[in-house]
Amino acid sequence: MKNKVSVIGAGNVGATVAQYIAQDELADVVLVDIIDGLPQGKALDLLEASPVRGFDSIITGTNDYKDTAHSDIVVITSGLARKPNMSREDLLIKNTEIIKSVTEKVAKESPNSIIIMVTNPLDIMTYVCLKVSGFSPNKVLGMAGILDSARFRAFVARELNVSVADTHAIVLGGHGDLMVPLPRYCTVCGVPITELLSGKKIDEIVERTRKAGGEIVAHLKTGSAYYSPGACATEMVAAILKDKKRLIPCAAYLKGEYGLTDVYAGVPVILGAGGIEKIVEIKLTKEEKNALHSSAEIVKKNIKKITI
Repeated sequence: MKNKVSVIGAGNVGATVAQYIAQDELADVVLVDIIDGLPQGKALDLLEASPVRGFDSIITGTNDYKDTAHSDIVVITSGLARKPNMSREDLLIKNTEIIKSVTEKVAKESPNSIIIMVTNPLDIMTYVCLKVSGFSPNKVLGMAGILDSARFRAFVARELNVSVADTHAIVLGGHGDLMVPLPRYCTVCGVPITELLSGKKIDEIVERTRKAGGEIVAHLKTGSAYYSPGACATEMVAAILKDKKRLIPCAAYLKGEYGLTDVYAGVPVILGAGGIEKIVEIKLTKEEKNALHSSAEIVKKNIKKITI
């Protein structure tokens, strides 16, 4: 039996996730949206591309959550997107209501699924999903650290004129302006970038990584990133479906790790068939730990602003 992945939200991010999953033949895909015709049209368009791209995954578009029943993984992308001068926190109240409704339907139809949250403000929406679904924390995770790390890696590769395949990075904390890139854990073929770049240049890359989402929004003006979030969500799907045991930074629910409790934050995890199979605690300097706690504190403050 083929794997089944449902993608909630047929906007740019959701459609891109569906495209990548289908092209990689990871699973059959159900694309869901409240707008009649939108998921059906995009699913049909993707299906008609399959003979050319050479994939046999089936893509179905629907407005009915019953079609998502028994999904192995559900990727949630629905919600309002950021607009220029809009912070992730500005999205808080409206997207909380959307995610509560979506999660209730997902949990009813696929009670054994693993949920990957993509909707912003991501750490808070993942927390909402956990509380509403009643799922185990290892089965509700957010696509945060992997995207922030990918952006960090891309900027480093371009600065050093090396392949992105040889770059590795870890970004911790909330998926926002207070995320915590860790330059000493960023390497090129095992060589720390602290040995390859000046402190000033590293600081510039760190700051650009923190503002990367906003930089894209400023260019697009009427939307936000979708190729890179889509790719990162798909990498998480692949790690779970293939039981890859990948060490990937994701938004995970912390229960004392890193000195944090009852909050989601981007941390390194082992990602496999069980979802988050282990949270990996790496050694942090006092400054790095303080930055992580400051980032998590912002998430906690925003959680207090919503009703779950």
